[in-house]
Amino acid sequence: MHRDTYDPYDFANRRHIGPTRAEIEAMVAAVGAESLHGLIDETLPPGIRQAERLDFGASLSERRSLERLRAVANRNRLLVSLIGQGYHGTTMPPAIQRNIFENPAWYTAYSPYQPEISQGRLEALLNYQTMVCDLTGLDIANASLLDEATAAAEAMAMARRVSASEANGFFVDRACLPQTIAVLRTRAEPFGWDIVVGDPFADLDPARVFGALFQYPGVEGAIHDFSAAIAALHEAGGIAAVAADPLALTLLKPPGEMGADIAVGSTQRFGVPMGFGGPHAAYMATRDAHKRTLPGRIVGVSVDAKGQRAYRLALQTREQHIRREKATSNICTSQVLLAVIASMYAVFHGPQGLKSIAARVHRDAVRLAEGLEAGGFEVAPKAFFDTITVRVGAFQALILARAVENGVNLRKVGEDRIGITVDERTREHVMEAVWRAFGIERSVDLETWPAPRLPEALLRTSEFLTHPIFHMNRAETEMTRYMRRLADRDLALDRAMIPLGSCTMKLNATAEMLPISWPEFSEMHPFVPPDQAAGYHEMIADLSAKLCAITGYDAISMQPNSGAQGEYAGLMAIRRYHRARGEGHRDVCLIPSSAHGTNPASAQMAGMRIVVVGARPDGDVDLDDFRVKAEQHAERLAACMITYPSTHGVFEEHVRAICDIVHAHGGQVYLDGANLNALVGLARPGDVGADVSHLNLHKTFCIPHGGGGPGMGPIGVKSHLVPFLPGHPETGGEGAVSAAPYGSASILPISWSYCLMMGGRGLTQATRIAILNANYIAARLKGAYAILFNGRNGRVAHECIVDLRPLQKSSGVTVEDVAKRLIDAGFHPPTMSWPVAGTLMIEPTESETKAEIDRFCDAMLGIREEIRAIEEGRIDRQDNPLKRAPHTVHDLIGPWERPYSREAACFPAGALGIDKYWPPVNRVDNAYGDRNLICACPPPEAYQPSPAAAE
Repeated sequence: MHRDTYDPYDFANRRHIGPTRAEIEAMVAAVGAESLHGLIDETLPPGIRQAERLDFGASLSERRSLERLRAVANRNRLLVSLIGQGYHGTTMPPAIQRNIFENPAWYTAYSPYQPEISQGRLEALLNYQTMVCDLTGLDIANASLLDEATAAAEAMAMARRVSASEANGFFVDRACLPQTIAVLRTRAEPFGWDIVVGDPFADLDPARVFGALFQYPGVEGAIHDFSAAIAALHEAGGIAAVAADPLALTLLKPPGEMGADIAVGSTQRFGVPMGFGGPHAAYMATRDAHKRTLPGRIVGVSVDAKGQRAYRLALQTREQHIRREKATSNICTSQVLLAVIASMYAVFHGPQGLKSIAARVHRDAVRLAEGLEAGGFEVAPKAFFDTITVRVGAFQALILARAVENGVNLRKVGEDRIGITVDERTREHVMEAVWRAFGIERSVDLETWPAPRLPEALLRTSEFLTHPIFHMNRAETEMTRYMRRLADRDLALDRAMIPLGSCTMKLNATAEMLPISWPEFSEMHPFVPPDQAAGYHEMIADLSAKLCAITGYDAISMQPNSGAQGEYAGLMAIRRYHRARGEGHRDVCLIPSSAHGTNPASAQMAGMRIVVVGARPDGDVDLDDFRVKAEQHAERLAACMITYPSTHGVFEEHVRAICDIVHAHGGQVYLDGANLNALVGLARPGDVGADVSHLNLHKTFCIPHGGGGPGMGPIGVKSHLVPFLPGHPETGGEGAVSAAPYGSASILPISWSYCLMMGGRGLTQATRIAILNANYIAARLKGAYAILFNGRNGRVAHECIVDLRPLQKSSGVTVEDVAKRLIDAGFHPPTMSWPVAGTLMIEPTESETKAEIDRFCDAMLGIREEIRAIEEGRIDRQDNPLKRAPHTVHDLIGPWERPYSREAACFPAGALGIDKYWPPVNRVDNAYGDRNLICACPPPEAYQPSPAAAE
């Protein structure tokens, strides 16, 4: 192994490493190690240590990093793209860009699992759900999915769950987006579902399918009424899903009024840049009868301990941590930040503003069509919203090339047609450039409004966005204050440490975030010709090379746009590998009982049978049980899924043995990369025997969690799996798992910048400090609390697990009580009850300073003293600061009849004084929210203060 004498203060950029040199020395002494290197030697098994130092060039300063990014961005040729196909030019209002998209209060927050400190995000997401329900004419919507294609795949799976039909086919409208059809084929194959692509009015046989997906409007522009087809499906017991453009729905009859059971689509054109494919918030809505089969997260309305209205995630028993191999989806990430932007776009414009934008888009599409028709071209369809298809015969290539010369990208359709999609950014000079490409010299007549070409029978008559929130005073002062009010209700990384185990909530440096707002990255269509995206391709290639150097893999696919998608993509690569070798019968996946819940869910989606392997009392995989089950299923063994370091926060000694056992029995090793922050520069998954891993770029590589999304989960593979990486219809490949070839490409500059500014040696030091910080917390809390699992020499990896079960027996205090009490101290609670019920899993990351870590430890030690007071009878077991936590500013006023002081309630150990964070609500009643399920904005009368519940 290498021994690097690297000092973080020797490199120009130490923003990501919190402790100073002196603090590092003090923390090393506190954990009882001779040196930082000595601590690492005590913690990691020597057999997994990488031999060579991670070094891919000197670290860059912020200025030089931004210069490098600028040079790469300049290699992208930014043309006007009228390609459409699910991606549209749009304008993010500057107030939203500055106050949400570029605001760390919004982009550094975690998923809203702790509702008391997530009320702002939850309200914005409730607005989003309301917007989706209103536009689609359906009853309930989730809080976003990853992209339109994967949302369509979720709709197909949901249709299979609820359909009364025994048929095995799923019908797909041939007018669906090509990338959607590709993802549907990938998702259907492991289940043996037959994808039937055709004309809904000629080829649909309801008796042969359990469901169908229709596109509205179609990819070539046609607008159809699917009411009769949907009625026929229902008659045969099938389920109807409609993929619909939300902007078109402001003018057109919504899917719910056609009888659709499910609606999906993308809200990208509601103010979210195309970003070379993402991230964008997909939507999904359904009828009330199917609400308990709706995948993803759903925001609901409940009450807090005083009876005041409070928001929370509803129906959380559908989370994969609980359902595991019985899960119907592996969804674990949504696109919260992008859903918030889309919802604010709707609030900003209101229903009339959205209709005005849609009408302008349609008007310009008609103007464009009229000019082409006047030039002698055949334009179809006759009725359309924003997309037309022009027959050009043998002149297709010439016209496409001339369009590029005029600064416009158009879409190739077949061999003799060209598609054009107008958007809200289309202006007169763009239309005139399109006409010139077709050989037409013509000016836009701004004085004449053309007759609309929307189908009369499908014009929308129902109202939408009627809730007062969409009719608020939209002066920028009021909008800015509204966004600020919501942000102030949340606790994000810009306020305090978020010590969530397994979630790696680390710094998202400003210099890394800046480039994603640059037009050269944000405004590029994902299907532009490759020469226009040379900068993107250079960045992706270099980032891939760095990730290969870090992991020991031979190739990277950037397509998966979440960690769960990465799991699925990796397992599908293994599946295709076995089938290519004539061993398609291999379908058993060994998964430890401690694995993240998405592991068995992903394996189930990849058509594998899950065999659970037990764990030893120390948390390690039971190697004897693993060996027995590998031998028992040797003929059918496809893979195993392990996490390293383990989900228990330790470096298991026998990871190589596990890999050897699997390989000896013909299987492949999937190593979950969720805990890669403890490995970078010290050990490489590809060297210890793993064949494939996903990498959480929104964890280890600094992409912000954005309140629950965006994420990126690219996969690294060894050379034998390279041919089986996800392909994409735009690049001539098969097996697509996401809508865009490179997933959410516009956030990749964040991870690339991180690697550039840290350099290999800086990344390695970050890993060391992450391990040091976790061991320091374990050392400070040891004695007051039991540290549940320890590895070599009593050390933990990058996180530690505090066992609260003995304290619950002695005091009645639960893990939830401790978590909520930490909110009073101004902290986001650690991960609760996973991987072991009744515990807290704490991960400080390398970004946190010693002062902040000490503040957290002080808070935890103060809580222990409060528990001790309960144990000794000095505080009531039921009426105490832990059971009542969290406390709001309203607890400072009015009667106070509790057996502890207001000061003790609101200012516990670790709490800041003048900068204290005040949660906006008291503890939320989860049971009430599920009993009284409300998942859209409450009516205006509900905004009146409700009487406080009797205490």
